[in-house]
Amino acid sequence: MATARKTGSASAPRKQAAAKAAARNTVSRPAKAQPAADPQAAQAAALQQMSAGMPHNPNKPLEHGHDNAVQPPQGATVAPSDPSVTASTLSESNASPKAGTAAAPGHNPANDGLDRVRVDSGGQALTTNQGVQVGDNQNSLKAGLRGPTLMEDFILREKITHFDHERIPERIVHARGSGAHGYFENYAPLTKYTRAAPFREAGKITPVFVRFSTVVGERGSTDLARDVRGFAVKFYTDEGNWDLVGNNIPVFFIQDAMKFPDLVHAVKPEPHHAMPQAASAHDTFWDFASLMPEITHMLMWVMSDRAIPRSYRMMQGFGVHTFRLVNEAGESVFCKFHWNPLQGTHSLVWDEAVKVSGADPDFHRRDLWEAIEAGAYPEWELGLQIFTEEEAERFSFDVLDPTKIVPEELVPVTPVGRLVLNRNPDNFFAETEQVAFCAAHVVPGIDFSNDPLLAGRIHSYVDTQISRLGGPNFHEIPINAPVAQVHNNQRDGMHRQAIARGRVAYEPNSLAGGCPFQAGAKGFVSFPQPVAEDKVRGKPEKFADHYTQARLFYDSQTEHERNHIVAAFRFELSKVTVPAVRERMVAGLANVSDELAARVAAGLGMQVPPPLPRALERPAKPEVTVSPPLSLTARPGDGNIRTRKIALLAAPGLDGESLSRLQAALVEAGAVPRLVAAHVGPVPTAAGDSLDADASLENTPAVLFDALVLPDGEAAIDDLAGQGRALEFVRDTYRHCKTILALGAGHALLDDAAIPSELPDGSADPGLVFGQPGELDAALAAFVKAVARHRHPERDRDPPLV
Repeated sequence: MATARKTGSASAPRKQAAAKAAARNTVSRPAKAQPAADPQAAQAAALQQMSAGMPHNPNKPLEHGHDNAVQPPQGATVAPSDPSVTASTLSESNASPKAGTAAAPGHNPANDGLDRVRVDSGGQALTTNQGVQVGDNQNSLKAGLRGPTLMEDFILREKITHFDHERIPERIVHARGSGAHGYFENYAPLTKYTRAAPFREAGKITPVFVRFSTVVGERGSTDLARDVRGFAVKFYTDEGNWDLVGNNIPVFFIQDAMKFPDLVHAVKPEPHHAMPQAASAHDTFWDFASLMPEITHMLMWVMSDRAIPRSYRMMQGFGVHTFRLVNEAGESVFCKFHWNPLQGTHSLVWDEAVKVSGADPDFHRRDLWEAIEAGAYPEWELGLQIFTEEEAERFSFDVLDPTKIVPEELVPVTPVGRLVLNRNPDNFFAETEQVAFCAAHVVPGIDFSNDPLLAGRIHSYVDTQISRLGGPNFHEIPINAPVAQVHNNQRDGMHRQAIARGRVAYEPNSLAGGCPFQAGAKGFVSFPQPVAEDKVRGKPEKFADHYTQARLFYDSQTEHERNHIVAAFRFELSKVTVPAVRERMVAGLANVSDELAARVAAGLGMQVPPPLPRALERPAKPEVTVSPPLSLTARPGDGNIRTRKIALLAAPGLDGESLSRLQAALVEAGAVPRLVAAHVGPVPTAAGDSLDADASLENTPAVLFDALVLPDGEAAIDDLAGQGRALEFVRDTYRHCKTILALGAGHALLDDAAIPSELPDGSADPGLVFGQPGELDAALAAFVKAVARHRHPERDRDPPLV
């Protein structure tokens, strides 16, 4: 007799069992997922439901056509019914001190602040990298006290191995640098021009990390080389990282990235003997320069005082290239970026820079660090030159040419915000050395122009960071991680740190509900510039004008600045050993200025050769022939003496009362006055007490100070007059056109050092201030005013007066 069939109610347990069994397989599943009172089966059923919610890719038709290209759609998504649907593993809820718990929905903790990786070992025992406490960190493990070291000493091996691998390849250029954290504060909304996050609201604060650098020298070279200075700003915006990777000079050596390897090979140490370090005064650079006349404008800047700044805090910064700003409506304008320092633009003179290199090759690094530590936070104002493509077409030069500026008389610089650096790094290597800047890192609202040098930088920077930092995951190094959340389908690679949740690493998908999805028009969309040109290798005709703006720069300098340019060319070219290279270079300068070429030629003992042939015989008439803002003297700063280092010479028998009062007043003004004596320690005063000198004539020479005070007291002056180093200190201060205050009897030390009390024309020297007993307040006021000028070019002579 046949057995009766089970009812539907009886089959339910079997279906539940089947669903549970099927859900435990990772190879194949039934044709239809069945829900069950089981976590794995429930996940499978919910996953099926979510995936079925996307029966096709609704955005596929929207990938075509011009309108969709400039206004892309947002990616299609389906929300899961439960977070476990998109989990990598259902066991994610099993927490441990190491594994933690499940990922927070839609959150990437790698983009949290740097506190997540800061380490403090106060009160902690020493451990290995595996967390094992180290009992003895003084001795390796040996077979007996005089026996051989044993291979089983894993503590020694870990320590030595890590030490052997602590260095990474240095940057090919910009290897030597210094950095700091800070913020950018926007003044007013710029939404008329750009949708870029930092410029959307008045008062908006965007965190930044800034790195300053030299270009040519290696990591261990001097800060004081005659060189371009890098000025790179990483904006951690809430829409991603934007790197404005610029220099302290607004133009560049070459017009096309194709020539960048040639430029760097030419200016780097010559390959047969690896000399000179961090210098351009050698044959290969000037050979290259003399055959590349497009370099001429840049050479005017590099031979000027711009190339030897007093401080990173006292130099301008520029984006160099012409960029685009794009607003919410997709409208575009061109833009140039300018950073202007609050403390003004100030420089060193060459003799001073050479001596500083010997006394303190970390001069600029130390200056930046000490200022921030003292709370004298460096500040710059960001200014934009904004102009339309139609305006650019009417210029006599091409704005896509990186060897050209847009004179401020044509397009004024509009202040839009301020940059403040207010925190030094905790660790130089982890932050300053590992920070990775890239010209390709832009955010919505910032876009590129067709500048051919910029196009090459977009590719080159990414490539070099992969080489330096060990692979494509350098963005996960904490200093490089954006504060904006990172969500994509990139996986694996060397040093990968992110542990991505879920099984999906592609797009489009339905198995993760379509996530992460493309942002559509809310995301970065390249400006749709029309292109209808032949595919060619070449340059526009306006690029061929190599000398007009070089002449503009030279003619815009003051007399003493032009003198320094002449001296710089004379110094650099005198180091060249091949006369033909010198002749060719001077022949190029003849196209800039007859006076410049004649003076350089005279300094090299040669006749001025005929000018080099011009690539463009009849360049367009320039709109501007003299531009005062191109002179450093046009940017004196706000007139304060904060952070200025003042030397107070001290010797036995000095008037301690006046010097102490002066020191206190200078500290109150924000300066850094230091007592300098024959040796550090107590210096007896005429009153029988003593002052403590914290610097000596042998360890802190005059070039490390911005100004000098000579004490009152005949005995002290007699003592200083008998010290060669003291007289040298006074002469260097005078020769480098710095301010000197002589208190009472200190005037006699000027005579002992053969310092003239007047200028050659008989007029008063504004950099010499005299103070008599009872007139200290007036002397101090005059001294502060003179120091705020930074330097007194009225006494600048070649050769120097003293």
